[in-house]
Amino acid sequence: MSMALSVRAREVAPFLAMEVMERGMAMAREGSPVIQLGVGEPDFDAPPEAIAAATQSLACGETHYTDSRGLRELREAIAADCLRRRGVRVDPDQVLVTNGTSPAILLTLSVLVNPGDEVIMATPHYPCYPNMVAVCGGRSVLVPTRPEDGFLLDVDRVRAAITKRTKAILVASPANPTGTVQPREVVEALAALGVPLLSDEIYDGLVFEGSEVTSPLGMLDDCFVLDGFSKRYAMTGFRLGYVIAPKSAMRALQSLQQNLFISVAHFVQRAGVAALEHGQPHVDHMREVYDQRRRRLVEGVRALGFGVPRAPTGAFYVLADARHLGAGRRPDPSTDSASLSLAFDLLDRAHVALGPGRDFGEAAEGFLRFSYATSLDAIDEALGRLERALA
Repeated sequence: MSMALSVRAREVAPFLAMEVMERGMAMAREGSPVIQLGVGEPDFDAPPEAIAAATQSLACGETHYTDSRGLRELREAIAADCLRRRGVRVDPDQVLVTNGTSPAILLTLSVLVNPGDEVIMATPHYPCYPNMVAVCGGRSVLVPTRPEDGFLLDVDRVRAAITKRTKAILVASPANPTGTVQPREVVEALAALGVPLLSDEIYDGLVFEGSEVTSPLGMLDDCFVLDGFSKRYAMTGFRLGYVIAPKSAMRALQSLQQNLFISVAHFVQRAGVAALEHGQPHVDHMREVYDQRRRRLVEGVRALGFGVPRAPTGAFYVLADARHLGAGRRPDPSTDSASLSLAFDLLDRAHVALGPGRDFGEAAEGFLRFSYATSLDAIDEALGRLERALA
C-alpha cells in the first residue's frame, strides 16, 4: 500500500536543472566526463579568513545554540555592511540570520501569505519561488519579461497585476536565470505601488559593466531584503543567509525561526563575521574573473547560434534562446518540455549539462541557462563540444 502524500508535497515540482546535473554526475561516475554549466555553484573557495574563523570557533567549543535571531556580532556586521553597500542604516534588531537565503524567503512568505493570497514576480524566475509561495498556500502571479528588453520589469504590467489578494511583490536583482539588474527607476516605481516588496539580493556584488544594484530598503516601510553569503563569498556549503525586515515583522519571524530551525550553527556565524570584515578583496577578484568568463560565454553562445539579444550584467548566468533547435523535437514525456529534452540530448551527445528553460517558467521554455561559475578552460571545452554536437 503506497503512502498518501500531502497535496502540498505533490504540488512541488522537481528542480529540473538539478535533474540534469544529477544525470551528468551519474555519467561522470561511469567514466564519461561531463562539464557542468547548468547549476549556480561558484568554483571559488570561501575567503580564507572565513574558513579560519569557523575552524577557530569549533576549536574553542562554540558548538551550541545561539540566539535564534543570530549572534549579535553578526547582526551588527550585517547592519554595517548594509550601510556600506546600500547606503541605508538599519537596526541590528531588524536582522534575522538564517540557514541560507532560501529559509529566509520561506520564513518571510510564511509571515505574509495566507491561503489564496497572491505574490507577484517576474518571469523567467528562480524555480523555487512559486514552490515556496505554494507551500504557504499562496498563488504566484507571473509578469512576463522579454529578452529583447534585457528582461527588465514593466512596472505598468506589475501594477495591472495587483488585486485585493496581493500580499507582496518579489523582485530579484541581479536575477536568476537572466542576470538582469533592475535599474533604479524601476525599483523606485515598484516601491511606490504601496505593496510590500521582497527584494532578493543574493547576487549583489556580482555586477558588471558599471551596473549597480538598487535596493528598495529605505524607500518604503514594508520592505524585506533577502541576502546571504553563498554567491558573493562563495560560501554555498556554509548555508548562511539573512533577512532584513520591518520591526513590526521581527517577532513573528523569530517565532517561526525558533520553531522550524532553532538557530544557525555558531561556528558558521563566526565565518560570516569574518567574511564581512575581510572578504571584499575576495569578492573583487571573483567579480573580475566572472566578467572575463561572462564575455567569453556570451560570445561563444552567440557564435553557436543561440539568441542573446542583451548580455546579462549580473549574477553568473546567460539565458539563451534555443528555440531554433526545438523544431520537430518531441517534448520530454515526463514534463512536456522541449527544453528539458534538448538539455538531456546535449548532455548525452556533448557531455555538457545545461539548465532547461522550462525550469524557470513557461516564459523560458525553449531557452537554456548557461552558468559561467566555472573556469575559462571548462567554458571553452564545453563550447567546443556543443559546436561539434550541433554540427
